[in-house]
Amino acid sequence: MTSEGWGTPPVEPISQHYIVCGGNALAHRLILELVEHYEVPVVVLVADRTRDHAPQIEQLSGVAAVVEYAGITEEALRAVSIGTARGLALVEGSDQENIHAALSAQNHNPDIRIVFRMFNQRLGENIERLLKNGAALSGSATAAPAFASAALGRPNSVEIDGRYLHIAFDDDITSDRICVVADQIDRQDLGRIRLLPEQQGDSAEFVRLASEFGDDGPIRPGGVRREPAPAADPDQEEEPGGRAALQVLRIEPREPIDWKRRLRWRLLDTMRFFTSARMRLVLLTALAAVLLAFGVLWYLNRNFGWTVYIALLDLAGAAQPDQLSDISSGTGTGGFWQRVAQVVITICGITFAPVATAIAVEVLGSGRRGQPRNPGAGTRDHVIVVGLGNVGTRVAIQLHDMGVPVVCMERDPQARGIAAVRALGIPVVMGDGPFEQQLRRARLKHSRALVAVSGDDATNLEAALEARHGNPDVRVVVRLFEDDFASHFYKTLDNAASRSVSYLAAPAFAAALMGREVRGTLSVLRHVLLIAELKVEDGSGLIGLNRHDLEDPGGVRVIAVRFAHSGQLLWNFPDRTRKLAPGDEIVVAATRSGLARLNTVAVEED
Repeated sequence: MTSEGWGTPPVEPISQHYIVCGGNALAHRLILELVEHYEVPVVVLVADRTRDHAPQIEQLSGVAAVVEYAGITEEALRAVSIGTARGLALVEGSDQENIHAALSAQNHNPDIRIVFRMFNQRLGENIERLLKNGAALSGSATAAPAFASAALGRPNSVEIDGRYLHIAFDDDITSDRICVVADQIDRQDLGRIRLLPEQQGDSAEFVRLASEFGDDGPIRPGGVRREPAPAADPDQEEEPGGRAALQVLRIEPREPIDWKRRLRWRLLDTMRFFTSARMRLVLLTALAAVLLAFGVLWYLNRNFGWTVYIALLDLAGAAQPDQLSDISSGTGTGGFWQRVAQVVITICGITFAPVATAIAVEVLGSGRRGQPRNPGAGTRDHVIVVGLGNVGTRVAIQLHDMGVPVVCMERDPQARGIAAVRALGIPVVMGDGPFEQQLRRARLKHSRALVAVSGDDATNLEAALEARHGNPDVRVVVRLFEDDFASHFYKTLDNAASRSVSYLAAPAFAAALMGREVRGTLSVLRHVLLIAELKVEDGSGLIGLNRHDLEDPGGVRVIAVRFAHSGQLLWNFPDRTRKLAPGDEIVVAATRSGLARLNTVAVEED
């Protein structure tokens, strides 16, 4: 491969297209979103057509061209017609590479919409200010809340105006729900689920009655009542499967941890320094001798406070011995047995001092040497995170911020997440040993959940199966890309969940590329629900539409409205006939295709 690039560049001049730079899983999902749901022409720029997902990308029917270049150079951007493109997505390179490519693209086309992946979100926000029309997103930050919530068995949530939206299923659905988002849920056959189906409207019941009774109504002329048609068998009318609804939490749930448990764990953590049987025997013998000598001192003097004072000085080696002149004059400390007791305490203090010094050096010096802390014997009720890449680091930090004990596992000592979790004091198990041994070191038997989020499906599945073998009650959450693989995983294991980072992040990247602000994603099993905020601009096709127009075709539910004349967000606004005006804002829950339909409507001009 040369820097000149080779592949399948556009044969004919192309314009008004979208460029995706990358050949990873996120790029693959993003391209599917663009060609299937937004139906826009896509040109793909990859570093190697034979690696990662590039071969599958080439087979997609909606892709206009696949161009291969070693890097995103000026020549590569010209080869993909950057000057006439509508949007550019940078989803594979490092933060520095993506920043450089974004600034270069803006120089070629100042009006192009640029969406770039950034792990450092703070830096991404600053770069956004340098771009005329750009957005920095983090795929790991978008997907991490779903993994963390799945590990705790909680619903993932998205914050909107101080409220947290989450998905509830079946019996967990309450009367104050916002809307039903899915029905016909069958966990053994996820293909049957209906996500945000078409709305029948509020008049559907009246239409049904009119069709049933006819124009005359239930009373026939002459006063004879018309009997309605016999009702069908309720068992046949009932929709099979479960339901899912969107609900609001007032505050984000946090995991409470009792301070007594924290103190007990801290005390038990110190026991890991006494793993040698010989050391334990020596220290226990010395402790018994100190207690016996303390008892002798107290018996001879009958003053508990003074006895404690003398014993501590003796342990520290600071006691004042009796002199011969003191003994002859009768001013000694208390006779022969008291002197023996003090000698015993002083000798035992010599045993304790180096042990205490070693513990202090190990605790204080391990962080300065850059070494991660190992999980201690007091680690209980924790979550094990396997893999400290972008996603694993985000998941570990989020769980830690929620007050949940976390233990991380990583085989690569150069992984970027090790330093981040070490700064928070999160234990890390490192090494290339078999998973069984590593999980034992991570105290699997005392854990509540395992989250496997490495970049390889097989590795994640292996970690999950080893964890279930070592602890049948542990909850496992696995990062999987293949849908079929995930479906078999659901059918085989109980108390388990699978998530795909690219599946969760791609809709947000696609919507951002189209200029839509996606606030977050919620998972309905293996399906994705987008929570987006849209503003009605002058000339937008949304002007004049009401809730019926937006919701009836399916795929969209308007959950909140903020009118131009009011700064307050109104949840479940009851007037479904009020038309949108310039300056209004709406918050919607939408499928990918539903949000694509809104995007198509929004760009239409009157």
